[in-house]
Amino acid sequence: MNSARHLIISILISIAIILFGAWGFMLIEGWNFLDALFMTVITLTTVGFGEVHQLSPAGRTYTILLIFVGVGFFGYVGATLIQYMIEGRIRIILGRRRLDRKITRLKNHYIICGYGRIGRVLCMNLRQKPIDLVVIEKSPELIPIMEEDRILYMSGDTADETILLNAGIERARGLIAVLGTDVDNVFLVLTARQLNPKLFIMARAIYKESKSKLLAAGASAVESPYEVGAVSMAHRIIRPTVTSFLDLALTYDRKDIQMEEIPVSPVSPLTNVTLKNSRIRQDYNLIIIAIKRVDGSMMFNPSFETLLEPGSTVIAVGQEMDLLRLEKVLYPI
Repeated sequence: MNSARHLIISILISIAIILFGAWGFMLIEGWNFLDALFMTVITLTTVGFGEVHQLSPAGRTYTILLIFVGVGFFGYVGATLIQYMIEGRIRIILGRRRLDRKITRLKNHYIICGYGRIGRVLCMNLRQKPIDLVVIEKSPELIPIMEEDRILYMSGDTADETILLNAGIERARGLIAVLGTDVDNVFLVLTARQLNPKLFIMARAIYKESKSKLLAAGASAVESPYEVGAVSMAHRIIRPTVTSFLDLALTYDRKDIQMEEIPVSPVSPLTNVTLKNSRIRQDYNLIIIAIKRVDGSMMFNPSFETLLEPGSTVIAVGQEMDLLRLEKVLYPI
């Protein structure tokens, strides 16, 4: 039985003892409920007040029994309450220390600033991949939600550089700013860029006018969920089949078809091999729809003579297991 349930049961039994004690005085002495309740309470709490009315021999005997039964039990309830408070505080402290130790060991992780509607959905999607995340959120109301989601978090204001440093911004791979206002996001981007000049920073912009300010502050990329949502709605009307395909390919919980990007490692056995000699189509049953070159240019529908250059990124479509097999070959760890 957990301590919270144990405490609740103990309190309910205490209330039952008080009511039973009052009922006994009403039955034996003929008192009204208020006098009987008052006598029961001062007896069980041992405050030392005098008797409400003169007790009969039967009433005195009943009071003695009530003291032996009730006072001992109330002492037990008090000890249970203290234990519950101490254990709860200890759990909070130990839990926070465990989180801090895990965050300290992280490297090449992503810091998500803000766990509102956008931040939470973002984290749920990123966790589909083996990506380490740390959330910074200043609202105490969201702490139980983060604990329920089993996500590493820090409670504090991102305007405080110490919070960002404790979240490992100097070791992080990237930071995503999804705070409530564009002003907060601009200040966060400025601070993060100062603490780690090489950090990849993505920021959310609520207003179109804020995009240029966020980029000037040091953001690597800026996204507006409202614009993206509007464009997606338009595409569903204009190109319903294309958007349906992309929904299928980009949904992680589907096993029949997915779209994935896989970097080409210099140590891969397929490095500098042409697509026709790589046998990706035959051996892995995958379709290569594009290749991102080292210079950042995108090659759509690459020809069979295209080389798989080290540092490039292959965009493939197929089943999840086939994609994982190709990833082990193109990017062996």
